[in-house]
Amino acid sequence: MRFAIIVNITRETALNLARELTQWLEARSIEYLFDPESAKAIGSDKTSTVESLNQVCDIFISLGGDGTLLFASHYSLSKPVIGINVGNLGFLTEFSPEEMISAVEQVLTGNYSIHTRSQLEASVTSEENPLRMTALNDVVIEKGAYPRIPTFVIRLDDEILGSYRADGIIIATSTGSTAYSMSAGGPIIAPKSNVFVITPICPHMLTVRPIVISDDKIVRVSVDSPDGEFPLNLDGDLKKMLDPCEIVTVRKSPQLINLVANERRSYCAILRKKLLWGHEHPAGQ
Repeated sequence: MRFAIIVNITRETALNLARELTQWLEARSIEYLFDPESAKAIGSDKTSTVESLNQVCDIFISLGGDGTLLFASHYSLSKPVIGINVGNLGFLTEFSPEEMISAVEQVLTGNYSIHTRSQLEASVTSEENPLRMTALNDVVIEKGAYPRIPTFVIRLDDEILGSYRADGIIIATSTGSTAYSMSAGGPIIAPKSNVFVITPICPHMLTVRPIVISDDKIVRVSVDSPDGEFPLNLDGDLKKMLDPCEIVTVRKSPQLINLVANERRSYCAILRKKLLWGHEHPAGQ
């Protein structure tokens, strides 16, 4: 078995964990590879291009926060990902730094389970050969530097849902409901729910609210504006500047993400801890 290790190189804690992990793996003659940036930061010559890691490695290990895991998931394809949380909230990263070695041991012995997460697939249909892009958390179209308030036209399948004057539109998976969508006032959705949520960013109409839809729907979004360019972001990465009336088509991706599960964590406990919803009390109190 060979591990692919991706590190948040801006965090010294993550770099130290990577050094600890590689020492542990080498002591057991277990193979591993870094992506080029991580390898350079660690000072390792065991590296492969990030695009080819899924072809030569069996398991991915993400050392960082949710952003690092999102980056790793874009290249892992169907390979399992162990998320070690060296960030802040850590909704996606299942394991603490103290649990890193035990998580790897579970994978080596085959004694682990998987959380399968749905992704979004987005394409810009005005292009002759539209590039199909994937996102685990969300697809976001924003007004960017446009000085006025644009109108976002949203269609579900072939029917118009509405025209929203807003600073942007977020289309999020249930996994991504606790990311940008939640910050914009969207609902928290349990990760295995077969739904998406459409959340307007700072809508200029009091009646505009987030809407939860089934994940078999196809969402089409265009910007009704006479001019301007509008950022299209997937999982926080800028993919394209949209021209007015270009249509972004978003649907459920056939490609799933497999996260190694931490059986000692419960979703309710995560919400209580991360969102400060109150202390745990013994049963009956």
